[in-house]
Amino acid sequence: MVLLHVLRALQPQFGYRLSAVHVNHGISPNAGDWEKFCSALCSELKVPLKIARVKVSRQRKGLEAAAREARRAALSKAPVDAIALAHHLDDQAETVLLNLLRGAGLEGASGMAARSRLSGKTLLRPLLQVSREEIAAYAAEHRLGWIEDESNSDTAFTRNFVRHRVGPLLEERFPRWREALARAARHFASRRPDAGKLLRAWLKEKGLRAPSEAKLAEMLKQMRAGRGALEHEGKVLRFYRERIFTGGKSKRPAFEPQAWHGEARLELPALGGELRFRKARGKGIDRKRLEGGKVEVRLRSGGERLRLEARRPRRTLKNLFQETGVPPWERERMPLLFCGEDLVWAPRLGVDAGWRASSTAPGIIPEWRASS
Repeated sequence: MVLLHVLRALQPQFGYRLSAVHVNHGISPNAGDWEKFCSALCSELKVPLKIARVKVSRQRKGLEAAAREARRAALSKAPVDAIALAHHLDDQAETVLLNLLRGAGLEGASGMAARSRLSGKTLLRPLLQVSREEIAAYAAEHRLGWIEDESNSDTAFTRNFVRHRVGPLLEERFPRWREALARAARHFASRRPDAGKLLRAWLKEKGLRAPSEAKLAEMLKQMRAGRGALEHEGKVLRFYRERIFTGGKSKRPAFEPQAWHGEARLELPALGGELRFRKARGKGIDRKRLEGGKVEVRLRSGGERLRLEARRPRRTLKNLFQETGVPPWERERMPLLFCGEDLVWAPRLGVDAGWRASSTAPGIIPEWRASS
């Protein structure tokens, strides 16, 4: 509540577009009331709100870990550039203490970062240096209402045990134990490998000279943003979702649609690889449906859709490739298999549900093999 109030107050000054996400885990019997509270609040504040209802699958994880995983998965789908979370000083101290008790290494002892990445988005924790006591005082001063999750008092959960049992004991002897652990986390974080050094080492491994300080800073900036491209030493470095790709500067040759007449291999030198086709019963594309049709390999022209699940609607290739983590420059050179005007198959995604071979029908399985 405090974070939303602060960000809304700062919005005119900084010019960002503010929206909110409420993740409904469906665990508490009061979850429906919490959702209504958030909807009414955001409507009053005129802040766009998305409700994300998730299913928490415990399996081999505890409830806390499973809920956190479901929550992060929901947040990662938000169509935004940055996500702000309201973790505060007490959360940081508890996290560091728990990680140390679990025998965590340097990564865990560093606690939560004030700025990090989540699925290509910037993840911000602007309240990480602010205590819960200060947050409560701010809420009272501005007359903000909020809801307490009843599970927060259940000491069966490890974090609640630390918060309600261990924390008060520590405070008797070490009144500033939270600040001390948060400060220790910053020290631990400073000992983690330097991103600049790692990037220089990686470039050296690739046989490329170290860049200037200005160019290195730009590379790191694009890496953190999760997108962009830079030329360096005759190569093009592309950045996508915290990964670096190298390629040549040569212009890619034009590609014209190419017919497929049933051959086992179809060389596509303009795309830097070949398509291979193997026969299989009950798998891949229904071969009989392809017979008599005009089967071609084409590139994306925009707006193509594929239905990967029979009971789900068709979705754009752009969205499907994004979810699969295919870099943008690769998407434009992916060979797509069409029969007439129907998109039948796409690399890294699979066969359209309407064209799949039944369990007894003869099928054909395409495979894209890039030469590098």
